[in-house]
Amino acid sequence: MTRPQLTAIILTLNESAHIVECIASLRWCDRVVVFDALSRDETVALALAAGADVRQSAFSNYAQQRNAALESVDTDWVFFVDADERATPELAAEVREVIATREESGWYVPRLNYIFGRLTRGAGWYPDYQLRLFRHGAVRYERPVHEVAVVDGSVGYLEHPLLHHNYRNPAQFHLKQRRYTQYDATLLRDQGVRPHFYTPWSQAVRQFWWRFVTLKGYRDRLHGLRLSLYMAYYEWLKYRHLASLQEETALQPPPRRLLR
Repeated sequence: MTRPQLTAIILTLNESAHIVECIASLRWCDRVVVFDALSRDETVALALAAGADVRQSAFSNYAQQRNAALESVDTDWVFFVDADERATPELAAEVREVIATREESGWYVPRLNYIFGRLTRGAGWYPDYQLRLFRHGAVRYERPVHEVAVVDGSVGYLEHPLLHHNYRNPAQFHLKQRRYTQYDATLLRDQGVRPHFYTPWSQAVRQFWWRFVTLKGYRDRLHGLRLSLYMAYYEWLKYRHLASLQEETALQPPPRRLLR
């Protein structure tokens, strides 16, 4: 009985600060593929020097990029890893065991998130399960942002985490959250959600309580309090964006009817 072939895929765009260490943490895989979105820094050169197989494709959206990466490889199993993540020896051993002995088609992997350089265990950032390990041919991705993996078959949960060096500083955090907020507000509008005047405030309070109390952000003390307040603010901002989008739609003139 042959050992299943495992290919790690790293999606990249200007990840020169992370790519070498990420590849080094994946040397236990049979192959490491860097699927690059036309980086303008040294990502490609560094990845090649580190022994990775590099392929490039222009970026359209996250679901399209992951699907294109899947189509580019011939393997038994695929393990998606972000450039700012690191696999541990314990995770490597667990992955090798489950793909050789279990029937599941996909596996969720927990993540330990380091935010602003601090290990964060509350407020929703642990265990932070990500569906990343798949039988090749058993998964496709949908939705452009916050992409969703659709798996043909059952899924399981691994015990050992990826290490995720997430959000180097508050500036990077705020930049990404503003982008997510605008996208999420558009999704809500398209779903027909209509906020009341008080909705941004009520949702902000709910978000803070959920993050700080329900998801135990208090375990990270002032760090958890700050993150919970940040996320409450962006929940408020999301519903303000939603209200603005609906006001713009209401002000648009109705389409002209053609006279026959």
